[in-house]
Amino acid sequence: MSTPPGTPLRVALVNGSFEEPAVTDMALLPDASQTQAPGRVPGWLTTATDHLIELWHSGFNGVPSTDGQQFAELNANQVSTLYQDLPTSPGTKLYWRLSHRGRLGQDTMALDIGAPGRAVEQRTFSDGNTAWGHYTGTYTVPAGQTTTRFAFRSVSAAGGNQGIGNFLDGVFFGTAPLVVLAKTAIPVGPLDVGDVVTYRVTARNEGGGAAERLVLTDVLPPGTAYVPGSLRIVDGPNAGAKTDRDGDDQAAYDPESRTVVFRLGTGASATQGGSLANTAALPGGTTVEYRVVLGLETAGTRVVNTATAAYENRLGATPEALTATSDEAATEVRPAADLDVAKSADATTVTVGQTVTYRVAVHNSGPNRATGVTVADRLPAGLAFLSAEPSAGSYDPATGRWTVGELAVGARATLVLRAKATRTGRPVNTATATAAEKDPDPSDNTDSVAVCVEPAPACCEPCVPRG
Repeated sequence: MSTPPGTPLRVALVNGSFEEPAVTDMALLPDASQTQAPGRVPGWLTTATDHLIELWHSGFNGVPSTDGQQFAELNANQVSTLYQDLPTSPGTKLYWRLSHRGRLGQDTMALDIGAPGRAVEQRTFSDGNTAWGHYTGTYTVPAGQTTTRFAFRSVSAAGGNQGIGNFLDGVFFGTAPLVVLAKTAIPVGPLDVGDVVTYRVTARNEGGGAAERLVLTDVLPPGTAYVPGSLRIVDGPNAGAKTDRDGDDQAAYDPESRTVVFRLGTGASATQGGSLANTAALPGGTTVEYRVVLGLETAGTRVVNTATAAYENRLGATPEALTATSDEAATEVRPAADLDVAKSADATTVTVGQTVTYRVAVHNSGPNRATGVTVADRLPAGLAFLSAEPSAGSYDPATGRWTVGELAVGARATLVLRAKATRTGRPVNTATATAAEKDPDPSDNTDSVAVCVEPAPACCEPCVPRG
């Protein structure tokens, strides 16, 4: 459904079902123009000279309401017109809905819509006093009309008493529902692989009528994993309701389609969405959230996610399917590099004075290039440095720091390190690799080799026989 430029997002009557102020049985109350009078009826005005509107509570004199707990009698003390004036924009399609019933018999009223003072009769309604009649229709605001009057005019009433007749209830006049979705990712980022992102979506109905059968869906971004049990209705109707733990939940996660589903609004259940009132009645709308873990394939990327809502406009004769799409929630993920180190020695047992040759290899399995790669490989006591031959970068024997530099995905660098055994024992030589990027699996970043150093053989002069 498109909205003409300049059209107000929301046009809706105030107090359409006459629920305010509350009455015990029946009361004659001042209309909205009587600003100094206590107990006035919000929204509604009357052409009656006494400015009084008659409200009934459901069940009074055996008459039940059809919407909520109260309804109005159009004929209060006088034959009059009950109306509201609303700001409108030309070209806007407005929906109307009402319920009408006679009091003593067949009563008739007219619906007038148009500019104040020039409203045009749209239809008349005649109903008896045994059941409510229910009616719907539409009205398109003509050019130049920035204020539209929606009015009920008494035509006739059974019994001839000007103060008796024409019950009204369940009145609506305004724009169709218009759900607007706002989505955020928390925290803002940038984040690392393995971090948890909370996606929060707020659905607000900026239209006039209620958004019916509201269902919000959200497909997880590639490379992320759903955190079980994280679905939550944060605010709005049924806040705190059960999520994906039971069979009767309002929200669930479908692992096959990788989709989160929330059924939202008043009356929502495990099988269908409920009704979301407009922002005049529910300013904050409803807010939901769920969490995901950033997987390895998101490293060095921008993870983008949007949510979608499907709902219905039920103001007309037949339901109208509508959809809404949220803005993008984007999360920057820092690059990651999975380094692994392998260390070996040319001999596991040597004697004092012999040379031990170590070979150290560092490998980057990605998913991103590794920068600022260093390997800490300081010789332990009992081994004296002789030489180092790195295939990349440089080795400092004083600190044992091998500065490798950059490793592309799949690249490998090696260091040949030679040392002299200076005393007996079992020295352990350890190499540990690090990079500027987060390592998603640091368990293989370190490797060690132990060498057994034994005493040197005793020196023996050869025996020479005496002649």
